[in-house]
Amino acid sequence: MLKFPALLLMIGYGLVVWAFSAWRLKGQLDEQSTPLRDPVLQPFLDRMARALEIERIKVNIFEVDPVNGLAAPDGRIFLTRGFYRKFQTGEVTAEELSSVVAHELGHVALGHSRRRLIDFSGQNAIRIVLAGVLGRIIPGVGIWLANMLATLVAARLSRQDEFEADAYAAALLTRSGIGTGPQKDLFRKLDKMTGAGGNGMPAWMMSHPKAEARIGAIAAMEERWKTVPAP
Repeated sequence: MLKFPALLLMIGYGLVVWAFSAWRLKGQLDEQSTPLRDPVLQPFLDRMARALEIERIKVNIFEVDPVNGLAAPDGRIFLTRGFYRKFQTGEVTAEELSSVVAHELGHVALGHSRRRLIDFSGQNAIRIVLAGVLGRIIPGVGIWLANMLATLVAARLSRQDEFEADAYAAALLTRSGIGTGPQKDLFRKLDKMTGAGGNGMPAWMMSHPKAEARIGAIAAMEERWKTVPAP
C-alpha cells in the first residue's frame, strides 16, 4: 500500500502536470488567436451583454480546424476557425453560434476551470490508491482497471459541467430574447459535424452528454420555468 507522503507527492506531480498543460494552452491561444469581429454575429453578442449587464462580450478565433468552443482557464472565450467557418458557409446560424458563446460563458461564470483543478487532484488520488490496491490483488490488470475507473470518474464530472453550462446558456439566451431553439438545433448538428454521438460509445464513458440528453435537460428546465410565478 502506498504511504501518505508518497501519495501527496504523486498528487503534487499531477497538479504540476495540469499547471504546465494550462500554461502551454495559454501560449498556444496567445500565438494562434485573433479577436472576432463579425457584423452579423455582433448584435447577438450585444444582446447577451445587455442581459448580463456588461459592456461587451469578447470572443476570439482560435486558428485551428476542429469544430469547437473553448473557455480558457483565464476566462477568455474562443471559437475555433473551423467552427467559425461553419457559420460563414451557412451551416451554422448566428443564433446557434451565439449559443456556443453563451455555453462557454457558463463554464467561466460557474468556475469550471478552477473546479477541474480540484477534481483533477481527487482523480489523481483515486487513480494512485486504486492502482496500489488493485495492482497487488490483480497484477497487471489492476493498474489498467484503476486507470479505467479514474477515467470514468473524470468523464462523469465533465458531463456534469456540460449540463450546468447548458443550463446557464439556456437562461442567458432566453433572457436575451434569442431563445433555446438555436441551442437545441445546434446540438443536433454537432452530432453530425464532430461525431459527438459517440459512434456507439456508452454514454457513461463520454466526456460530453449525448445530444438527446442535453436537449431533454433543457426542455425539462423550461417546463420548470413555466411553474415559477412571474415577479
